[in-house]
Amino acid sequence: MTATPPRLEVRNLVRRFDGRTVVDDVSLAIEAGQVTCLLGPSGCGKSTTLRMIAGVDMQDQGTIHVDGRLICDTVFRIPPERRSIGLMFQDFALFPHLSVAENIAFGLKGAAAAARVDALLERVSLSGFGGKYPHELSGGEQQRVALARALAPAPRILLMDEPFSGLDERLRDGIRDDTLALLKEEGTAVLLVTHEPHEAMRMADEIALMRSGRIVQQGAPYNIYNAPVDREAAAFFSDINILRAKVQGALTNTPFGEFLAPGVPDGTEVEIIIRPQHLKIDFDRAGRGPNPTPTDGTAARARVERARFMGRESLVEFRVDEGGELLKATVPAVFLPKPGTVMWLMIRRDRCFVFPRKA
Repeated sequence: MTATPPRLEVRNLVRRFDGRTVVDDVSLAIEAGQVTCLLGPSGCGKSTTLRMIAGVDMQDQGTIHVDGRLICDTVFRIPPERRSIGLMFQDFALFPHLSVAENIAFGLKGAAAAARVDALLERVSLSGFGGKYPHELSGGEQQRVALARALAPAPRILLMDEPFSGLDERLRDGIRDDTLALLKEEGTAVLLVTHEPHEAMRMADEIALMRSGRIVQQGAPYNIYNAPVDREAAAFFSDINILRAKVQGALTNTPFGEFLAPGVPDGTEVEIIIRPQHLKIDFDRAGRGPNPTPTDGTAARARVERARFMGRESLVEFRVDEGGELLKATVPAVFLPKPGTVMWLMIRRDRCFVFPRKA
Protein backbone atom coordinates (compact mmCIF):
# COMPACT_ATOMS: atom_id res chain seq x y z
CA MET A 1 0.00 0.00 0.00
CA THR A 2 1.45 3.36 -1.05
CA ALA A 3 1.74 5.96 1.71
CA THR A 4 -0.11 9.25 1.17
CA PRO A 5 2.39 12.04 0.50
CA PRO A 6 2.41 15.13 2.75
CA ARG A 7 0.07 17.94 1.77
CA LEU A 8 3.08 20.30 1.62
CA GLU A 9 6.72 19.29 1.40
CA VAL A 10 9.74 21.50 0.87
CA ARG A 11 13.14 19.96 0.34
CA ASN A 12 16.48 21.66 0.88
CA LEU A 13 15.36 25.23 0.12
CA VAL A 14 18.15 27.79 -0.23
CA ARG A 15 17.81 31.53 -0.89
CA ARG A 16 20.64 34.00 -1.23
CA PHE A 17 20.63 37.78 -1.49
CA ASP A 18 23.80 39.65 -2.53
CA GLY A 19 25.95 36.63 -1.69
CA ARG A 20 24.38 36.20 1.77
CA THR A 21 22.49 32.98 2.49
CA VAL A 22 19.14 33.94 4.06
CA VAL A 23 17.50 30.48 3.91
CA ASP A 24 19.92 27.59 4.26
CA ASP A 25 18.83 24.03 3.42
CA VAL A 26 15.32 24.21 4.90
CA SER A 27 13.14 21.08 4.67
CA LEU A 28 9.58 20.67 5.98
CA ALA A 29 6.65 18.29 5.58
CA ILE A 30 3.08 19.17 6.65
CA GLU A 31 0.08 16.85 6.56
CA ALA A 32 -3.51 17.84 5.83
CA GLY A 33 -5.09 19.33 8.95
CA GLN A 34 -1.71 19.91 10.59
CA VAL A 35 -0.49 23.26 11.91
CA THR A 36 3.27 23.77 11.78
CA CYS A 37 4.81 26.93 13.22
CA LEU A 38 8.02 28.28 11.76
CA LEU A 39 9.36 29.98 14.87
CA GLY A 40 12.38 32.22 15.25
CA PRO A 41 13.68 35.76 15.79
CA SER A 42 13.24 38.53 13.24
CA GLY A 43 15.57 38.19 10.28
CA CYS A 44 16.11 34.43 10.57
CA GLY A 45 14.56 33.62 7.16
CA LYS A 46 10.99 32.67 8.16
CA SER A 47 9.11 35.06 5.88
CA THR A 48 11.49 34.42 2.98
CA THR A 49 10.69 30.71 3.27
CA LEU A 50 6.98 31.53 3.20
CA ARG A 51 7.34 33.72 0.10
CA MET A 52 9.14 30.96 -1.79
CA ILE A 53 6.39 28.46 -0.96
CA ALA A 54 3.75 31.00 -2.02
CA GLY A 55 5.55 31.55 -5.31
CA VAL A 56 6.24 35.26 -4.92
CA ASP A 57 9.97 34.60 -4.55
CA MET A 58 12.18 32.03 -6.28
CA GLN A 59 14.57 29.71 -4.49
CA ASP A 60 18.19 29.26 -5.54
CA GLN A 61 18.10 25.57 -4.63
CA GLY A 62 15.54 23.01 -3.52
CA THR A 63 12.05 21.87 -4.46
CA ILE A 64 8.45 22.45 -3.32
CA HIS A 65 5.75 19.76 -3.56
CA VAL A 66 1.99 19.76 -2.96
CA ASP A 67 0.35 16.36 -2.45
CA GLY A 68 3.47 14.74 -3.88
CA ARG A 69 3.40 16.85 -7.07
CA LEU A 70 6.32 19.12 -7.89
CA ILE A 71 5.15 22.73 -8.12
CA CYS A 72 8.51 24.50 -8.15
CA ASP A 73 12.23 23.89 -8.54
CA THR A 74 14.93 26.16 -9.96
CA VAL A 75 13.65 25.66 -13.54
CA PHE A 76 10.00 24.57 -13.38
CA ARG A 77 7.51 26.86 -11.65
CA ILE A 78 3.72 26.77 -11.30
CA PRO A 79 2.45 30.35 -10.88
CA PRO A 80 1.16 31.39 -7.43
CA GLU A 81 -2.51 31.55 -8.42
CA ARG A 82 -2.49 27.89 -9.49
CA ARG A 83 -0.84 26.41 -6.39
CA SER A 84 -4.01 26.12 -4.24
CA ILE A 85 -2.12 27.94 -1.50
CA GLY A 86 -3.84 30.66 0.54
CA LEU A 87 -2.03 33.60 2.12
CA MET A 88 -2.77 35.58 5.26
CA PHE A 89 -0.55 38.41 6.47
CA GLN A 90 -0.31 40.58 9.56
CA ASP A 91 -1.75 43.69 7.86
CA PHE A 92 -4.86 41.73 6.73
CA ALA A 93 -4.60 43.39 3.23
CA LEU A 94 -8.36 43.85 2.87
CA PHE A 95 -9.58 45.87 -0.10
CA PRO A 96 -10.90 49.13 1.42
CA HIS A 97 -13.30 49.84 -1.47
CA LEU A 98 -14.99 46.43 -1.22
CA SER A 99 -17.55 45.33 1.36
CA VAL A 100 -16.86 42.49 3.75
CA ALA A 101 -18.83 40.07 1.57
CA GLU A 102 -17.05 41.29 -1.58
CA ASN A 103 -13.65 40.89 0.11
CA ILE A 104 -14.43 37.30 1.06
CA ALA A 105 -15.88 36.51 -2.37
CA PHE A 106 -12.91 37.99 -4.24
CA GLY A 107 -11.67 35.32 -6.62
CA LEU A 108 -14.70 33.06 -6.16
CA LYS A 109 -16.85 32.21 -9.16
CA GLY A 110 -20.21 30.60 -9.73
CA ALA A 111 -23.58 30.50 -8.05
CA ALA A 112 -22.18 28.90 -4.89
CA ALA A 113 -20.03 31.94 -4.05
CA ALA A 114 -22.73 33.73 -2.04
CA ALA A 115 -23.51 30.62 0.00
CA ARG A 116 -19.81 30.09 0.75
CA VAL A 117 -19.48 33.70 1.91
CA ASP A 118 -22.52 33.42 4.19
CA ALA A 119 -21.26 30.15 5.68
CA LEU A 120 -17.83 31.61 6.43
CA LEU A 121 -19.28 34.80 7.93
CA GLU A 122 -21.32 32.65 10.29
CA ARG A 123 -18.29 30.49 11.12
CA VAL A 124 -16.17 33.53 12.07
CA SER A 125 -19.06 35.04 14.09
CA LEU A 126 -19.67 37.91 11.67
CA SER A 127 -23.14 37.10 10.38
CA GLY A 128 -24.80 40.31 9.22
CA PHE A 129 -21.47 42.07 8.59
CA GLY A 130 -21.41 41.37 4.83
CA GLY A 131 -22.47 44.88 3.86
CA LYS A 132 -19.94 46.68 6.08
CA TYR A 133 -16.58 48.01 4.90
CA PRO A 134 -13.15 47.33 6.43
CA HIS A 135 -12.84 50.80 8.00
CA GLU A 136 -16.03 50.13 9.97
CA LEU A 137 -14.54 47.07 11.66
CA SER A 138 -12.30 46.60 14.69
CA GLY A 139 -8.89 45.00 14.30
CA GLY A 140 -10.19 41.66 15.54
CA GLU A 141 -13.11 41.78 13.09
CA GLN A 142 -10.78 42.63 10.22
CA GLN A 143 -8.62 39.64 11.15
CA ARG A 144 -11.66 37.36 11.00
CA VAL A 145 -12.61 38.71 7.58
CA ALA A 146 -9.05 38.15 6.35
CA LEU A 147 -9.20 34.56 7.59
CA ALA A 148 -12.56 33.97 5.90
CA ARG A 149 -11.23 35.43 2.63
CA ALA A 150 -8.13 33.22 2.77
CA LEU A 151 -10.29 30.12 3.32
CA ALA A 152 -13.04 31.00 0.83
CA PRO A 153 -11.49 29.18 -2.17
CA ALA A 154 -10.82 26.14 0.08
CA PRO A 155 -7.03 26.12 -0.35
CA ARG A 156 -5.26 22.89 0.46
CA ILE A 157 -2.53 24.91 2.22
CA LEU A 158 -2.68 28.18 4.15
CA LEU A 159 0.42 30.29 4.80
CA MET A 160 0.12 32.75 7.70
CA ASP A 161 2.77 35.41 8.32
CA GLU A 162 2.53 36.88 11.86
CA PRO A 163 -1.28 37.00 11.46
CA PHE A 164 -2.06 38.08 15.05
CA SER A 165 0.73 40.57 15.72
CA GLY A 166 -1.45 43.59 14.97
CA LEU A 167 -4.13 42.64 17.49
CA ASP A 168 -4.61 43.92 21.00
CA GLU A 169 -3.03 41.44 23.41
CA ARG A 170 -6.35 40.94 25.22
CA LEU A 171 -7.99 39.70 22.01
CA ARG A 172 -5.24 37.43 20.74
CA ASP A 173 -5.84 34.23 22.66
CA GLY A 174 -9.54 34.04 21.83
CA ILE A 175 -9.02 34.82 18.15
CA ARG A 176 -6.13 32.33 17.94
CA ASP A 177 -8.34 29.60 19.40
CA ASP A 178 -11.23 30.41 17.06
CA THR A 179 -8.88 30.50 14.08
CA LEU A 180 -7.32 27.16 15.00
CA ALA A 181 -10.73 25.53 15.36
CA LEU A 182 -11.82 26.75 11.92
CA LEU A 183 -8.58 25.62 10.28
CA LYS A 184 -8.90 22.16 11.81
CA GLU A 185 -12.52 21.97 10.67
CA GLU A 186 -11.49 22.85 7.10
CA GLY A 187 -8.70 20.25 7.12
CA THR A 188 -6.23 22.81 5.83
CA ALA A 189 -2.48 22.27 6.12
CA VAL A 190 -1.13 25.39 7.82
CA LEU A 191 2.35 26.90 7.94
CA LEU A 192 2.35 29.74 10.44
CA VAL A 193 5.29 32.11 10.79
CA THR A 194 5.76 33.73 14.20
CA HIS A 195 8.46 35.08 16.49
CA GLU A 196 6.33 34.49 19.61
CA PRO A 197 6.95 31.19 21.43
CA HIS A 198 3.62 31.46 23.28
CA GLU A 199 1.75 31.63 19.99
CA ALA A 200 3.63 28.65 18.56
CA MET A 201 3.06 26.57 21.71
CA ARG A 202 -0.66 27.43 21.71
CA MET A 203 -1.35 26.70 18.04
CA ALA A 204 1.18 24.25 16.64
CA ASP A 205 1.06 20.52 16.20
CA GLU A 206 4.73 20.83 15.30
CA ILE A 207 7.29 23.60 15.74
CA ALA A 208 10.26 24.20 13.45
CA LEU A 209 12.70 26.42 15.36
CA MET A 210 14.68 28.56 12.94
CA ARG A 211 17.92 30.47 13.48
CA SER A 212 20.23 32.18 10.98
CA GLY A 213 18.43 30.67 8.01
CA ARG A 214 18.43 27.07 9.26
CA ILE A 215 15.97 24.88 11.14
CA VAL A 216 17.89 23.94 14.28
CA GLN A 217 15.18 21.80 15.92
CA GLN A 218 11.84 20.40 14.88
CA GLY A 219 9.17 18.48 16.75
CA ALA A 220 6.05 18.63 18.92
CA PRO A 221 5.85 21.67 21.24
CA TYR A 222 6.28 19.50 24.35
CA ASN A 223 9.47 17.94 23.01
CA ILE A 224 10.93 21.21 21.77
CA TYR A 225 10.35 22.83 25.16
CA ASN A 226 11.51 19.94 27.34
CA ALA A 227 14.43 18.74 25.24
CA PRO A 228 16.05 21.84 23.71
CA VAL A 229 18.95 21.20 21.39
CA ASP A 230 21.13 23.96 22.88
CA ARG A 231 21.15 26.91 25.28
CA GLU A 232 19.74 29.30 22.68
CA ALA A 233 16.80 26.99 22.02
CA ALA A 234 16.02 26.79 25.74
CA ALA A 235 16.31 30.56 26.16
CA PHE A 236 13.97 31.25 23.23
CA PHE A 237 11.02 29.79 25.14
CA SER A 238 11.61 31.22 28.61
CA ASP A 239 14.02 32.92 30.96
CA ILE A 240 16.84 30.64 32.00
CA ASN A 241 19.42 30.39 34.76
CA ILE A 242 22.96 29.40 33.82
CA LEU A 243 25.46 27.61 36.05
CA ARG A 244 28.95 27.42 34.58
CA ALA A 245 31.24 24.54 35.51
CA LYS A 246 34.14 22.43 34.29
CA VAL A 247 34.01 18.67 33.69
CA GLN A 248 36.34 16.39 35.60
CA GLY A 249 35.89 12.64 35.53
CA ALA A 250 32.50 12.95 33.76
CA LEU A 251 31.26 15.15 36.65
CA THR A 252 30.81 18.87 37.22
CA ASN A 253 30.83 20.56 40.60
CA THR A 254 28.18 23.23 41.31
CA PRO A 255 26.59 24.89 44.36
CA PHE A 256 23.86 22.25 43.96
CA GLY A 257 26.30 19.35 44.04
CA GLU A 258 27.73 17.28 41.23
CA PHE A 259 26.14 16.83 37.80
CA LEU A 260 26.82 13.95 35.46
CA ALA A 261 28.39 14.85 32.10
CA PRO A 262 28.95 11.46 30.45
CA GLY A 263 31.11 11.46 27.35
CA VAL A 264 32.33 15.03 27.88
CA PRO A 265 36.15 15.29 27.92
CA ASP A 266 37.87 16.43 31.11
CA GLY A 267 38.50 20.17 31.20
CA THR A 268 35.49 21.01 29.04
CA GLU A 269 33.55 24.03 30.25
CA VAL A 270 29.79 23.43 30.32
CA GLU A 271 26.64 25.39 31.05
CA ILE A 272 23.86 23.89 33.17
CA ILE A 273 20.53 25.44 32.24
CA ILE A 274 17.67 25.72 34.75
CA ARG A 275 14.37 27.50 34.11
CA PRO A 276 13.11 29.78 36.95
CA GLN A 277 10.07 27.59 37.62
CA HIS A 278 12.35 24.63 38.31
CA LEU A 279 14.39 26.44 40.96
CA LYS A 280 12.66 25.64 44.25
CA ILE A 281 12.86 27.38 47.61
CA ASP A 282 13.25 25.01 50.57
CA PHE A 283 10.79 26.60 52.99
CA ASP A 284 11.31 23.81 55.57
CA ARG A 285 15.00 24.44 56.17
CA ALA A 286 16.24 26.00 59.38
CA GLY A 287 19.91 26.44 58.57
CA ARG A 288 20.76 22.74 58.34
CA GLY A 289 21.64 20.72 55.27
CA PRO A 290 18.59 19.12 53.62
CA ASN A 291 17.90 15.45 53.26
CA PRO A 292 18.99 15.01 49.66
CA THR A 293 16.56 13.39 47.23
CA PRO A 294 17.34 11.74 43.88
CA THR A 295 15.54 14.60 42.13
CA ASP A 296 16.82 17.64 43.99
CA GLY A 297 20.27 16.71 45.30
CA THR A 298 22.13 19.30 47.37
CA ALA A 299 20.63 22.62 48.48
CA ALA A 300 22.49 25.89 47.87
CA ARG A 301 22.58 28.81 50.29
CA ALA A 302 21.55 32.10 48.69
CA ARG A 303 20.57 35.66 49.58
CA VAL A 304 17.61 37.53 48.14
CA GLU A 305 18.67 40.36 45.82
CA ARG A 306 15.22 41.49 44.66
CA ALA A 307 11.60 40.30 44.60
CA ARG A 308 8.77 41.47 42.35
CA PHE A 309 5.11 40.50 42.05
CA MET A 310 4.29 39.78 38.39
CA GLY A 311 0.51 39.23 38.63
CA ARG A 312 0.11 35.44 38.74
CA GLU A 313 3.47 34.76 40.36
CA SER A 314 6.43 36.39 42.05
CA LEU A 315 9.91 36.61 40.58
CA VAL A 316 12.69 36.38 43.16
CA GLU A 317 16.35 36.96 42.32
CA PHE A 318 18.99 35.25 44.45
CA ARG A 319 22.76 35.53 44.75
CA VAL A 320 24.23 32.11 45.50
CA ASP A 321 26.89 32.36 48.18
CA GLU A 322 29.17 29.81 46.58
CA GLY A 323 30.31 31.06 43.18
CA GLY A 324 28.21 34.21 43.24
CA GLU A 325 25.75 33.22 40.49
CA LEU A 326 22.59 35.34 40.15
CA LEU A 327 19.59 33.01 39.84
CA LYS A 328 15.88 33.70 39.28
CA ALA A 329 13.02 31.68 40.75
CA THR A 330 9.29 32.00 40.16
CA VAL A 331 6.93 31.41 43.08
CA PRO A 332 3.12 31.13 42.75
CA ALA A 333 1.07 34.05 44.13
CA VAL A 334 2.61 36.76 46.32
CA PHE A 335 6.05 36.06 47.82
CA LEU A 336 8.20 39.13 48.46
CA PRO A 337 11.07 38.42 50.88
CA LYS A 338 13.27 41.36 51.81
CA PRO A 339 16.67 41.83 50.13
CA GLY A 340 19.40 40.12 52.14
CA THR A 341 17.14 37.32 53.41
CA VAL A 342 19.04 34.02 53.48
CA MET A 343 17.23 31.09 51.93
CA TRP A 344 18.07 27.64 50.59
CA LEU A 345 17.43 26.64 47.00
CA MET A 346 16.83 23.25 45.42
CA ILE A 347 16.62 22.35 41.74
CA ARG A 348 14.70 19.90 39.62
CA ARG A 349 17.58 17.87 38.23
CA ASP A 350 15.28 16.15 35.77
CA ARG A 351 14.54 19.60 34.30
CA CYS A 352 18.17 20.70 33.90
CA PHE A 353 20.08 20.72 30.61
CA VAL A 354 23.85 20.44 30.28
CA PHE A 355 25.50 21.89 27.16
CA PRO A 356 29.14 22.53 26.23
CA ARG A 357 29.91 26.21 26.71
CA LYS A 358 30.23 28.13 23.43
CA ALA A 359 33.13 30.46 22.94
